[in-house]
Amino acid sequence: MRVKKILGMTAGLLIAFSTALQAQEELKVVRIASVATNVAGKTVYTGSAALVVNGPFSEELRKQGIKVEWVPAAISAVGPVINEGFASGKIDFGIYGDLPPIILNSNKPVVQLVAPWGTTANSYLVVPKGSTAKTIKDLKGKRIALHRGRPWEIAFANLLEANGLTFKDFKIVNVNPQVGAAALASGTVDGFFSLFDSYILEDRGVGKIIWSTKNAPIDWKLMGGVWARNDFVQKNSEVTQAIVTAYLRRVHWVAQEQNKETYIRDYSNKIYPESVNRREYEQDNVSWKQRWSPLYDAALKEHYRRVIDYAKVSGLTRGTADINQLLNPVFVSHSLKELKLESFWTPN
Repeated sequence: MRVKKILGMTAGLLIAFSTALQAQEELKVVRIASVATNVAGKTVYTGSAALVVNGPFSEELRKQGIKVEWVPAAISAVGPVINEGFASGKIDFGIYGDLPPIILNSNKPVVQLVAPWGTTANSYLVVPKGSTAKTIKDLKGKRIALHRGRPWEIAFANLLEANGLTFKDFKIVNVNPQVGAAALASGTVDGFFSLFDSYILEDRGVGKIIWSTKNAPIDWKLMGGVWARNDFVQKNSEVTQAIVTAYLRRVHWVAQEQNKETYIRDYSNKIYPESVNRREYEQDNVSWKQRWSPLYDAALKEHYRRVIDYAKVSGLTRGTADINQLLNPVFVSHSLKELKLESFWTPN
């Protein structure tokens, strides 16, 4: 009986190992989700995804016989779409901002940050063109359009705290950026808090920017990057490494000053014109090279600590995400050594 039991256990282990090995061998498609929009009938990816959607990721994995399938997430609902994709196992990677994955991880660890995108985006406070408001204090008691649960909510919360204010001091209108912009243009709100699409409102002559994170503390800027599903990483560490290396190779190219103009010109589109992109990068307290930094430095860690705390205190989450399970610097560290870029970026 004992021999049969041992043989049975051994057979079970062999079957489990065979099944795991087969799953590894059968990986034919990697699914990556990111924010996208429709331009003239074509899906256009924005942000960091625009750097790699037609190149490095696909090329690196093609060598391993793996196809990359891109999954578009509409600008109006990026966080919920990607979070649902991760939770259901329908996507393996997602390129998006910090708050949604923290909300996702608040009950149990689901995803991890395998490659930060640096401090690549600022947040802006816009008021109607004819408004007399000059600071956030001038909007106390007024209506402000803000899409709750989106990454830039953290910058808004920081701005309020720095001025001795809270959410209760305003009438927050929780709408997506497109509706918020329309509300500002129609005069139904007194302020609008969003990303660099705020410049479009200035160009249309309906709004003016009175504050941004350009000169705020670095950890106030929008952070995020390439997030990966935990169980995928555990089963496919080599594939994950290949994706991170491909991403950093492209980011390194963009971060070089001589390539700045090419990037701004080539990655602008009809949704975010070149003039809008260009102003986002001007007069910023972070240099062009550093804004693309993938380092897990003090500024990044402080940022995530603050976001995790904010998510819990604000009621966006019931549980608390574990920062040690959220941030995984192993893949970036390996890629920097492989690409000989250990000293290219400096910690903030």
